[in-house]
Amino acid sequence: MGEPVGEKVTIIVPTFNERDNVAELVARTAAALDGRDGEILFVDDSSDDTPEEIARVAAEAPVPVRLIHRELNTGGLGGAVVVGLDAAAYDVCIVMDGDLQHPPELIPALLERHERGDADVVAASRYIGGGDSGGLGTAMRFGVSRGATWLTKAMFPRKLWRSTDPMTGYFLVDRRHVDAGQLQPQGFKILLEILVRSDVRIAEVPMSFGERRHGTSKASMRQGVTFLAHLARLRFGKMSLFALIGLVGAVANIGIMWLLTKAGMDYVWAAIIGAEATIIGNFVLQERFVFGDVRDDARSLWVRFAASFAFNNVEAALRIPLMALMVENWHISSVLATAVSLVVAFFARFLFHALVVYAPRRRKDAAEEPPVDTAALKVIRAADAEAMRPGEL
Repeated sequence: MGEPVGEKVTIIVPTFNERDNVAELVARTAAALDGRDGEILFVDDSSDDTPEEIARVAAEAPVPVRLIHRELNTGGLGGAVVVGLDAAAYDVCIVMDGDLQHPPELIPALLERHERGDADVVAASRYIGGGDSGGLGTAMRFGVSRGATWLTKAMFPRKLWRSTDPMTGYFLVDRRHVDAGQLQPQGFKILLEILVRSDVRIAEVPMSFGERRHGTSKASMRQGVTFLAHLARLRFGKMSLFALIGLVGAVANIGIMWLLTKAGMDYVWAAIIGAEATIIGNFVLQERFVFGDVRDDARSLWVRFAASFAFNNVEAALRIPLMALMVENWHISSVLATAVSLVVAFFARFLFHALVVYAPRRRKDAAEEPPVDTAALKVIRAADAEAMRPGEL
């Protein structure tokens, strides 16, 4: 046998009742590691006989296979990954699910990308050129996945500007650049935790997200709630300040409208004046209190103002006729209709400002990044799936 090539690596596989996948996962992973020193480390939270199956497969495996079985499922899948990072034999670690939706054959590509020396984390992305998310199943699940990704990138525009898929569960991480003690995992999204809490350089390779072979998906409504709670905990401050400024603007908008209608002005014109005044006021406050930490990397002040002003006016042009429709057809108070429409508009405003107005300027190396497939193409692919085989969102 020849000399080992490349980096030594620990493959961390968090498992929960994945007995039927263990043998195939070990065989395919060992084949992918051919010529490299490496180990497979299972961190198991199963309630079935998955640990016994891992021990059986390990006895005949061509690579070292270790098992850590946790009695308490602290931190969910993310907590299992942190345990694996602490216990790994090697600094270069690859995290992958135990359900075979993450193809082990991608391991060499992750390692080769890391060996170029300009990235501390290499993520397997479903959303760059050559990637595919067909394993998500339906167009609905694809839409939920993309929506969650957009929301996440909006809340962390600087940290995630080079990441097309911060929600992926398949990635390489060099633990020498991550302080595991700073991680506070909650649920599935451990890569998001690493990217947000660590100062790491990220690169990506395309991944075709496979279909689940055995077992059942761990994705659920409860996991969705856990994700939203985790997201809020990671960056509640920015969104809450945006919401607070929006609330102040909404109160000012309603107040201006009330004063003008009391003075005899038609409510539509009063709403337009109130909207214009609060659009400008909100921008000034957002510049100072919400996006002050990212505006230096964004485009110029006047470009930001123009983009913000244009979007908010388009939004108002759509919102005010809707408000008029509610007043005229549903016979509700014009003030109440304005309040309802402002609440609906909040999330659209936040996403646009975080992803567009304050997006980092394109850098010279951005041209080297692979193109991202269009959302329409992804939806078509997801809709073509014959059956729903849910995986990570």
